[in-house]
Amino acid sequence: MVRTRTDNNTRAGREAGMTLMAVMAVMAIFAIALLAVAPSVHLEIQREKELESMRRGEEIADAILQYVIHHRGTKLPESIDDLLEGLPQGTKTRMILRESAATDPLSEDGRWRLIKPDPQTLARFGKRVQEYNNGLLPSNPTQLLDRYSIVIVNSINTETDDDLTAPDDFDVVTDNTPFIGVASQSKSRSVLTYYGAENHSKWIYTPLFRGGATTTRGRGSAPPPRTPNR
Repeated sequence: MVRTRTDNNTRAGREAGMTLMAVMAVMAIFAIALLAVAPSVHLEIQREKELESMRRGEEIADAILQYVIHHRGTKLPESIDDLLEGLPQGTKTRMILRESAATDPLSEDGRWRLIKPDPQTLARFGKRVQEYNNGLLPSNPTQLLDRYSIVIVNSINTETDDDLTAPDDFDVVTDNTPFIGVASQSKSRSVLTYYGAENHSKWIYTPLFRGGATTTRGRGSAPPPRTPNR
């Protein structure tokens, strides 16, 4: 039997069509697989960003403590730059904060929200730490911080808070105010938890109430906060 050029072309066309269909099927399976893993990849990326935000926030809390100790409790930093500039030590300068820690990976503009030493904000955080620490509020790492927490302690039992959502009185201050801690500007619900809170805006990094409490449980895990040097 003699095949004509038309028959050969038809056969080649069928084979090309089958090959194309096979390629499209493989691509469809690959796309479905990507869609299946996309949520877990997104969660892992978010988790790493939250872990890095925690690490940097803890560094700032430690730097605030060193700043307060250096000034014998009479002065608080008024900007992140105050911490980045370091502290005088003889004829040299002792650096207390890495430049990378000055950026919050969760905030859109990378700037930390400065937490002023007022009862309204810190009492909520103090209560969260107290509940997380089995009803006990850890002591401050130095008595120099007591002046900033005594009013807060007295108002803790009257405060209630939702650990999942951002507070209604969300106040963003990023410079030119005395601050005792920092928090993210992000109002998003988190993958990890920090002292039981599942919202980025509730994660306050401060040297106050740091006596031995750990950080994360619930939907994720992370290393406990670094205990500042006394």
